[in-house]
Amino acid sequence: MKTITKHFLKGVFLFVAVGLNAQASQECNIKYNLFKGDVTTKKYEQSKENLNYLLENCSKLSVNIYKYGAKVADQTKDADLYKKVYEARLVNFPDKGAAKAHSDYATFLSKNKLASEDEIFNILEKAYKASPKDMGVKNIFKYFKGIVGKYKDANPQKVFDTYDDVMESVGEKLDDYNVKISKLLVKDSLGTIDSKEKKRLKIYSINSKALGLVEGGLDADISAIATCERLIPIYSRDYEANKTNGVWLKRAVSRMYNKECQGDPLFEKLAKSYADVTQSADAFNFVAGVLDNNGDSKGAVAMRKKAFDLETDPLKKARLKLRAAQGTKSKSRARALAYEALKYNPNMGKAYLFIASLYAKSANSCGNNEFEKRMVYVAALNKAQRAQRVDPGSGAGRYIKSYKSNIPSKKLIFTTGVAAGSPHKIGCWIGETVRVPKY
Repeated sequence: MKTITKHFLKGVFLFVAVGLNAQASQECNIKYNLFKGDVTTKKYEQSKENLNYLLENCSKLSVNIYKYGAKVADQTKDADLYKKVYEARLVNFPDKGAAKAHSDYATFLSKNKLASEDEIFNILEKAYKASPKDMGVKNIFKYFKGIVGKYKDANPQKVFDTYDDVMESVGEKLDDYNVKISKLLVKDSLGTIDSKEKKRLKIYSINSKALGLVEGGLDADISAIATCERLIPIYSRDYEANKTNGVWLKRAVSRMYNKECQGDPLFEKLAKSYADVTQSADAFNFVAGVLDNNGDSKGAVAMRKKAFDLETDPLKKARLKLRAAQGTKSKSRARALAYEALKYNPNMGKAYLFIASLYAKSANSCGNNEFEKRMVYVAALNKAQRAQRVDPGSGAGRYIKSYKSNIPSKKLIFTTGVAAGSPHKIGCWIGETVRVPKY
């Protein structure tokens, strides 16, 4: 009898516990939906009561509690609430969007001047370690600036490594936006784009342009540090320890190439080691450049073909073609290679910018008078504007500004006796027809 009573009571307690849990769960869902509704309708102050209930009683219900909670704290400038939401999120959902959570909190603290630069840097470092590509655009740049300030003299290799990691993340984001923008631009040109897609195209373009500015800013910062005089001793010292490390070799070769340090024998050694270790298209393309420098043009052509045939990703194929164009002395051949790159990635803004730079460099030799020479800049401007249109992250803005300042003025057009808007054929190797500017 005692045993029966014991089991009966145990069953009653279990039933009551299950019932209470179900009731608590139901209450959490009700509070969550009310909270979400308030946030969606921008009733931020009103939403705080339900938010605090959720934080105290339903902390593991959904990561969205913390996403919306951060928005509430930000909109109401409630520093204590933001800290509470931020810390609770990391406890309850440590693996869901931690990098963005850190990055957003750093932004809040910085915007409202609630923490020192060192404190903000430490939070950004947590974001960077979790996932650089999920950090906010401005915070990527701010974190790198912090690294440069701390380590440019004490540990330049750390600066280089951080730069490479960040640039790879930025590059991935830019490629992703490039693909998305490309598809939507096609629909836009056909008139089949809807309002939601139009909005997405605008957002993608804005974000891509912002990333392009970050990329340019990072390049400017690293340029002062990554000189051939600095790189060669560092890579010479570290080569033996890294000669089988494909990632290290790729970064070392790429940096020396970008800084035009190919004339040093170390570059050839690095490029060949990179090819031996990775057997990659990228590596073989660098070896092709070495062969070119050594006078083996036939071998270089064969090596570039090997690299190109090995690559399967159309975006990377486009990059290989553009690099080949950049290493070609003949301007007309270089342009042809850049157009080949555009066959694999029609939205490759940097290919258009490269063509624009070829035109700008030819301005003095492709005209018989000031008007004709300045019309060459119109052709360059057209290409730069095309780059901006199809690839907002290409960094075309500064090129556009430069070329615009060199096109024929209204006065020059008038004194030359040509009609604004009329066609003008540019001679020499360019051979393009452009329109005389209208003012």
